[in-house]
Amino acid sequence: MTEVAHEANISALLVGDYSSERILVQDIFRKCGWRLFEAPDRRRALQSLDRNEVQVVIAESDLPKWNWRKVLTDLRRLAVPPQLVVTSRTADEHLWAEVLNVGAYDVLAQPLDRDEVQRVVAAASRQYARVRREHRKSAPPAVFHA
Repeated sequence: MTEVAHEANISALLVGDYSSERILVQDIFRKCGWRLFEAPDRRRALQSLDRNEVQVVIAESDLPKWNWRKVLTDLRRLAVPPQLVVTSRTADEHLWAEVLNVGAYDVLAQPLDRDEVQRVVAAASRQYARVRREHRKSAPPAVFHA
């Protein structure tokens, strides 16, 4: 197991069917001690994001009625959006360039590779933590009224 497996407190939301790779992703997260939430569609994904602190969203490139671009748009409505990792069976240079240029974190080619999933999720989680720290520094101080 790689070094990234020792990073704790990582939580992610897996959005989509992933029928052939769900067990692999669940196993990766379990062995790393990370939390994995799952949602098959937009409604359930948004509910999960509302209820749970999620640092990384892993979404299929072409979800039914909700592609990765729409996922990114929805994530940007959050104060500190989770990092989006897009998965695709046809991951090519065009998709990589488009995903990165519009602000998603990375692309994972399918079939998923255990070490690559661990590396990308851990790196995306670190990026989320940096963005969150910067957000806290720039947020106005809380004002409490007696």
